[in-house]
Amino acid sequence: MKTRILNEKKTVTADKTGIADIVQFVREKITGCAIPDKETDRACLAAEEAATMIISHAAADHVDVIIRKLGGSVTVDIYSKGERFDPVEKAGADLLSDTDSSAATQSMISSILLRSMSEHFKYRYILGTNLIRLKVVRSKRAFLYRTLGAMALAIITGLILSQTMPSSFNNLLDTYILTPVKTMYLNGLKMVVAPVVFFSIVSCIVRFTDISELGHLGGRIMSLYLITTIIAVFVGIGAFYLFRPGGAIPADMAADAAESITSQTMNVSIKDMIVDIVPSDFVQPFVESNMLQLIFLAIICGIAAGAIGQYSQMVKSFFEALNDLFLKMTTIIISFMPIAVFCSICSMMLKMGIRTIASVFGIFATFLFGLVCQMVVYCIMMVGISRMSPLPFLKKYPQTMMQVFSMASSNASIPLNLEACENMGVAKKLYSLSIPLGATVNMDGGCIYMAVFALSLAKIYGVQVSGAALTAMIISIVVLSIGAPGIPGSGLICLSVLLTQIGVPTEAIGLIMGIDSLVGMFRCMSNCTGDVAVSIAVAKRENLLDTDRYAS
Repeated sequence: MKTRILNEKKTVTADKTGIADIVQFVREKITGCAIPDKETDRACLAAEEAATMIISHAAADHVDVIIRKLGGSVTVDIYSKGERFDPVEKAGADLLSDTDSSAATQSMISSILLRSMSEHFKYRYILGTNLIRLKVVRSKRAFLYRTLGAMALAIITGLILSQTMPSSFNNLLDTYILTPVKTMYLNGLKMVVAPVVFFSIVSCIVRFTDISELGHLGGRIMSLYLITTIIAVFVGIGAFYLFRPGGAIPADMAADAAESITSQTMNVSIKDMIVDIVPSDFVQPFVESNMLQLIFLAIICGIAAGAIGQYSQMVKSFFEALNDLFLKMTTIIISFMPIAVFCSICSMMLKMGIRTIASVFGIFATFLFGLVCQMVVYCIMMVGISRMSPLPFLKKYPQTMMQVFSMASSNASIPLNLEACENMGVAKKLYSLSIPLGATVNMDGGCIYMAVFALSLAKIYGVQVSGAALTAMIISIVVLSIGAPGIPGSGLICLSVLLTQIGVPTEAIGLIMGIDSLVGMFRCMSNCTGDVAVSIAVAKRENLLDTDRYAS
């Protein structure tokens, strides 16, 4: 599709000749936008019906039509002065009143066409003017552009407010507007995370007629997740020893600020983590959003649903319907993301400021370098394990990557990753299992974060990490990454546990608390990228990838 901006207007007479002129104008201009023939024909049919309705109610002797193309979206506006009407009801009324069979058939076609285009067909009555807008092509990147725009606007607004307004005003703005909006959005996502994980996995498992196939597929997914996790730890350690950041940072203590984080604990015991996978009741995992327990319940329910004989199909349909319901709810909530992104990033800018970012820039840059290296690992994995090109993945996933970046929550990003896998041709029965599982146990970005920041803070405080301590730290990072909840803020808790283990004072957390929100966004982005990369690689190995759709 051509990328040039299009804004063409035409005025026609308010009669049958005008209808033909509008259709011809629409066909000519949108054909120039390289739109497929099928979409062009559909747009022309809709434009003809819209023009007929506008002209039949026109109070003026002319009708205007404007065709716009911007950012990959193409719209057609047809408008004229006239009396208000309802286009869908009008088509239905014509269908009931027509006695002529050909006219009745035409009205039926019009009604069906308008109802089928309900998401692309908008009617407005403004200041005595009837306006019908047809969305011929809706840009797949429109949501990404809105999100990026919100991020840029938030950074600029935050910088201006922090430099020009008194801190009392900024605190009030953050306390009563920015933080509440962000919290409401995150609460909305948390509300649906547990049902999405549970019903997604259950609806996936009930598709398997052979349990051994499920075990084989799950085993391969978990193996690859474990491999990328271990590699991520060594990538983080390697990035630190390559650049050795942290020496230039003044060790200003922030013990009071750190107490709220370091006072929290996280069990590093492998035995306890395994025992806790089995919940003591059915409801508590949903209340606490305990992902490992939810996955266990989902697997049990999925297997049982396929083994209850005559009721199996009914139960399968029930679980699949609930899965679609909660995914739709999530889509509705995510549509408000640009607003939440603006409030979240603006709040972050007001709290931490430029000086805090600059003080830990070396550690942060090393962490970003590690994430780039991990992305290279995913590409090598695709080529080496699955014999496939990573280029389509690198081309298609960045749009989703930016969305999950702004959410800073692996669990809340599950629906976005499910959609990304679907768009890249991964079979539903695979990604319905791999994505929720990855959001729980695959935290590659978190591993790099813990390795780089733990070693950097150890250097700042003069703590020597010996070979034995480094080995213990590697094991702890792997265990913590599996047991860590995929929610914003969990990274600091894990890091505080790790710092205590290697002998770094817990108040060291205060040095990096200011940028944790920003770092958390990058952690989440890397975690989710790893989930999708592994899903694609396993799908290719198991012949569960639509290669044509992946490459398109």
